[in-house]
Amino acid sequence: MSLSSPDPVAAAKANVEAFYALTGKVFEGVEKLAALNLQVTRTTLAEVQEHVTNAPGATDPQQWFTLQAGWTGPFTEKWLSYSRQVFDIASATQAGITQVAQAQYDRYNARVQALVEEAAERAPAGSEAAVTAWKSALAATTNLFETLQKTSQHAVHVAESQFEAVTATASKAGAKR
Repeated sequence: MSLSSPDPVAAAKANVEAFYALTGKVFEGVEKLAALNLQVTRTTLAEVQEHVTNAPGATDPQQWFTLQAGWTGPFTEKWLSYSRQVFDIASATQAGITQVAQAQYDRYNARVQALVEEAAERAPAGSEAAVTAWKSALAATTNLFETLQKTSQHAVHVAESQFEAVTATASKAGAKR
């Protein structure tokens, strides 16, 4: 058995499918981000239009400052909401990419394990140490991948927690204004 699939057409098809799955996840994220940005732009333009329409009606400076405060006051909450949505889109995209990459890794790892098992069965007498070393290296690689995956997931959770803390602090600061 070789590391590549016995059927090169099936292996190529699997690789193309993985590529399109990854590309699809990335484009999903880009599409969601573009839709969010269009929505924010549309809303902002409508608010600016309303503000510009109402500004000439202010006859004294106090009314003008009140209009300004009414327009800029909710800015912090809107920015936090936008940031949260961007973070959610990025997290979902990252999770989708990780899922596709995990499936690819699992397929490749299964092929490597099968190769090592076949080599162990066909190995000449006295090569047990080499086979054991191969199996140990494969297990170490698998453990490393799992550790990296767990570390990555932990980093995402820490980033999300920090984002939540910053959001809460900014929201409180915005509410005090």
